[in-house]
Amino acid sequence: MSFYSWSNVPTEKVTDKLSRKLVYGKKLMLAQVFLKKGCIVPQHSHESEQMTYILSGCLKLRLPDGEVTLNEGDVLHIPSNVEHSAVALEETLDLDVFSPIREDWLTGEDDYLRK
Repeated sequence: MSFYSWSNVPTEKVTDKLSRKLVYGKKLMLAQVFLKKGCIVPQHSHESEQMTYILSGCLKLRLPDGEVTLNEGDVLHIPSNVEHSAVALEETLDLDVFSPIREDWLTGEDDYLRK
C-alpha cells in the first residue's frame, strides 16, 4: 500500500494553460488536472478507460456523439479508444482516473498536449 497527500505531489507544468499532479499504481492512475480558462486539449484517444470528475470550473468536451459541458460535480466516462477533445470554459480543476495508467504521461510522449 501507498499513501499520498496531493499537497506533497509535485505539479508538472505541461503548457502555460495546463498543469497536473499524478498518483499511480501498476494498473490505475489518478490525475489532478489544472486548466486555465481557454485551455484546449486537442483531439486524441488512448487505450485507457477514463473517468473525468469536475471538482471546480467548467469543461466542454467534444465526443463522437456530440458535445457535453461538464460543471462542478459532473462525471464523464470515456471508454477506451474514443476520440475526444476539450476546452476549459472557466478555470477548471478536474480529477481524471485512468486504467490502465497513461504511460505516455509518465514518459513525456504526450505530444498532443504539448503543442
